[in-house]
Amino acid sequence: MGRLLEQLLNAGALRRWRSAVRQAPGAPLPLLRQQRNAARQLRAQLDQLIHIADGRLALPRVGSSAFARPHGTDWSWRPELWRGPLPVVGVSSVPSKTRLGHEIQMFHDCAISELTLRQLRNTREEDLAPFGLRMDVFQFDGSFLSLVIDLPAEATRGLTRQHLVRMDCIVESEKPIEIFARLNIKHGPNTEQLVRELPPGEKNMTVEYDLAYSRLNEKRIEKAWLDLIFEAPDLNQVVLRDVTFARFRRANL
Repeated sequence: MGRLLEQLLNAGALRRWRSAVRQAPGAPLPLLRQQRNAARQLRAQLDQLIHIADGRLALPRVGSSAFARPHGTDWSWRPELWRGPLPVVGVSSVPSKTRLGHEIQMFHDCAISELTLRQLRNTREEDLAPFGLRMDVFQFDGSFLSLVIDLPAEATRGLTRQHLVRMDCIVESEKPIEIFARLNIKHGPNTEQLVRELPPGEKNMTVEYDLAYSRLNEKRIEKAWLDLIFEAPDLNQVVLRDVTFARFRRANL
């Protein structure tokens, strides 16, 4: 009974707004101003509902953590930006140190920022991540541009020099661009840094960090993060369709 009543109320509201649209060209200005304010409030709620509905109904499934993991993986993770909708989906004229969600942060040294970041919905069948990240760069007058991904505490819990850390990502760009991935692990007063270049000219990219070749103090590990460093990014659009991490032990020889 409640659902039927709700349908009748919604149909009545739709009829009233249709009538208001028809009468708007000749409506008195005070009435038109009231209707405009009410319509703006209603549109804000409808836009929010549509955004949430698109996130839940479109493919792939929101919140999905499905992706291929190496044999022996003891920790794996997809950051929140690629799992579900963010409260703020985009930023324009991005200042340095701007956060998008809780785990992603942009750094640059541009005098005038002509950068935009926007979360987008992945709808292709081959996409396993529900969402992606689009970065538009126009004129770039800085010397560096990096996207920092903070790894959760679980990534460093039990981490040893016998581990390999792997990052997989799907990258699309309007024109070729060099991207470096730097893994940072803070241990005590020191920070271990391991840098890999993403394979140029490929969309599906994988890099691995073998911690056996590091000087990591296993007993003093505090936190870890990864920098995606973009070389000469001006006049380009880069889309990160997916970013995932996995940790596994190296084979004993």
